[in-house]
Amino acid sequence: MKNSIVFLLIFTISFANANNIKFKDINGFYEDDLNLAFKVFKKSCIKSSKKELFKEVCENVKYTNDAEEFFTNNFTVKRLVPPKENPILITGYYEPLLKGSRVKTQTYKYPIYKTPKDLITIKNKNEYEHFKKYKYKAKLVDGKYVPYDTREEIKKRDDLEVICYTNSLVDLFILQVQGSGRVLLENDEIINVSYSNQNGRKYSSIGKKLVADGYISKDKISLQSIKKYLKENPNRINEVFNYNESYVFFKETNNRATGSLNVPLVSKRNIAVDRKYIPLGSPVFIQTTNPKTKESIKKLVIAADTGGAIKGKNRIDYFYGFGKEAQELAGLMKEEGKVYILVPKT
Repeated sequence: MKNSIVFLLIFTISFANANNIKFKDINGFYEDDLNLAFKVFKKSCIKSSKKELFKEVCENVKYTNDAEEFFTNNFTVKRLVPPKENPILITGYYEPLLKGSRVKTQTYKYPIYKTPKDLITIKNKNEYEHFKKYKYKAKLVDGKYVPYDTREEIKKRDDLEVICYTNSLVDLFILQVQGSGRVLLENDEIINVSYSNQNGRKYSSIGKKLVADGYISKDKISLQSIKKYLKENPNRINEVFNYNESYVFFKETNNRATGSLNVPLVSKRNIAVDRKYIPLGSPVFIQTTNPKTKESIKKLVIAADTGGAIKGKNRIDYFYGFGKEAQELAGLMKEEGKVYILVPKT
C-alpha cells in the first residue's frame, strides 16, 4: 500500500502544470474508433489492474460494452503541457524483421545476445546511490560492483549466450532501438525476440550526433537518412554505433512485439512514454500528423511501453506495427502534437 501511495503522489505532481479539459473539447475524440481503443485498454488491464491507480477502472470494464460511456464516465481529462521551448514531439517505432541463423557463419555473424549471466541489478539502491546513472546495472570485479560494460566492450566479448546471429550490424542496432522484432531464420522459421535487459548505460541518439557533426542536416534526419549515410560510409559504422553506449539484450518469446507493460502491442493503438509523467496503462488521446501524407492522426491510444530515447513530458513514441509501411512511417515520424491523458476518477 505504501508503494501505491507514493505512486499516486508522483502521478499527481507530474500533472501539476496540466490543464483539466472536457471530452467534448477534444477535437476528434468522438469520431475515433473508441471500441477498438476499449479492447486494447481491456487487454492492458491484465497487467495495469495490479496498480492502485487502475484497479477500480479495470474492474469496471467487466460491466459495460459501451466504449464511449466507459471512458467518459470513468476518466477525467488533462492536457499534457510541456515547457514552452520544448513542444511535444511524437516519433514512431515498429517491429523490424531481420534475417538470421542459429549458427554463426560468414554471412550471419552478428549476435543477438541474451541477458549476460554477470549482469547484476543492484537491489540495495540506498547504499549504491552513485549507480543511479547506470540504472543500478553492474557486474562484480574483484568483489566490487563496477558499471556494466559499454556497447564497445560488449562487442569485444565472446562469452555471452546467443539467441541467433543476423547478417546486418545496422539491422541489429535498429532492433535494439525498437526493443523487439522478428527474425527469419535460414530454415524459414520465424522467431520473436523481445527486450530482456539493458546494460545501464545512457541512451545517446546517433541521429543527433550525425546532425551535430554536420553529416546529415536536421531537417533531413530520419531512420532512412541514417541508414543511407551508414551504407555510404561503412567504415564509420562502429564509431557511430559506439557513440551510443546503451546495449539491449533479448529473450526469445512466443509473442509478437510486447511492450514494457508486458502485453502484446497493437499497431497504431499503443505508445511508448516516460512513465514518470504518464503511467503505463493510461489511455492517451494524441493529435498529430502522418509524416508522409500529412493527414491528421487523432486517436485514443494506450501507454504500454517505454524507451531509452523517450524521456520527459514532451516525448511520445507511436507504435506503427510490423511491415514495410510501418518501417517507413516510423522512420519518418517526428511530428509535433497535442496529448491528452485520461486519468481515472478517484
